[in-house]
Amino acid sequence: MIKSKVLVLHSSSDLYGASRCLIRSVDAMEDAGFEPIVVLSDEGPLVAMLREKGVEVHVIKLGIMRRKYMNPSGLMNRLKFLKLAARQLSKIVDEEEVEVIYSNTAAVWIGAWVAKRKGIKHIWHIHEIIVNPKWFKHFVEKYVGRTGDKIICVSNAVLDNLDGNVSREKMQLLYNGIDYLPFKNANYNLKKELGISDDTILIGMIARVHFWKGQTYFLDVAKELAGRHQNIHFLMVGDAFSGYEYLYEEIKEKIKANGLEGKVTDLGYRTDIPGIMSGLDIFMLPSILPDPLPTTVLEAMAAGKPVVATAHGGATEMVLDKETGYLVPWDDAKEASKAFDKLIHDQSHRSELGSASQERVIEHFSIGAYINNMGEVFRGVLSKES
Repeated sequence: MIKSKVLVLHSSSDLYGASRCLIRSVDAMEDAGFEPIVVLSDEGPLVAMLREKGVEVHVIKLGIMRRKYMNPSGLMNRLKFLKLAARQLSKIVDEEEVEVIYSNTAAVWIGAWVAKRKGIKHIWHIHEIIVNPKWFKHFVEKYVGRTGDKIICVSNAVLDNLDGNVSREKMQLLYNGIDYLPFKNANYNLKKELGISDDTILIGMIARVHFWKGQTYFLDVAKELAGRHQNIHFLMVGDAFSGYEYLYEEIKEKIKANGLEGKVTDLGYRTDIPGIMSGLDIFMLPSILPDPLPTTVLEAMAAGKPVVATAHGGATEMVLDKETGYLVPWDDAKEASKAFDKLIHDQSHRSELGSASQERVIEHFSIGAYINNMGEVFRGVLSKES
């Protein structure tokens, strides 16, 4: 039986949230009887992981859109790479007889254009909530709406943000799913690695270093907590997007300015996330802009950890306030820090909320449900007449 081929485009080659979601989407395509052909812009750990799974992977500069290109010279740069990518992708579509293009994130523009030109189906998988600048939000959403046969939204927060510029009939809510077992079963002595005592409360965050991911806000909350708790340490994990390395200096300066030297460890990029999660006492999502559906929250919940998350974006659909964790302000570190006090003092409270978190992930965010639902999306799109 000849399988329908799907050209899969993604914006990065790391192993953070959207990339891990891509791996699960590829699994879903294969499970549903499709053959994915993946195109990434750069070499990286995601390329190696996909090739180990036997997936065909091409590395082509796709002209990924990021904020740093929102200027005349940056847009000219993107236009150059978009033209080159269009020719290379068109060749793959023709040679492989691709029937549908799947663009994982709104930062990958070229797939939609190639699909229109070739008269084939196109699926968007939107992981972003774009707020500003308004003209850019309007443009991207109009483009997504006009070039997508199906638009998958990772949360109601994403769906609601698109509403107005994108037809509701085209949009479908599909929560990310995770394989919870590696997180549930992990048991790593992270405190030993960090050189801190077992009775020290370890609070951590894991995210790409970016201005909206909230690394400096995390440090402002840490300052408040360090002022009233002694047995406490803070952990940061994650590296920067290309072009945002300057934020490392801002983080170092914030640690110094907040008097947190010796109380914060930055591990940078790590791949052993289940082990890291298992070693934390409390996980924080400090995003200062709405995070669509942060996978790290699901991973922390799967590890049985209470989650303190800023109360916007997809986190409000994952974290049940005062049941599996706490939802806190994204612009008031002093107020946000209050949610940690009982968790720091009461181990049984941490365990209670952590257990409820784990149960919620298993029931509502399983990888099995995700694979089944994603497969139905592709079957549905290809069963319709163009």
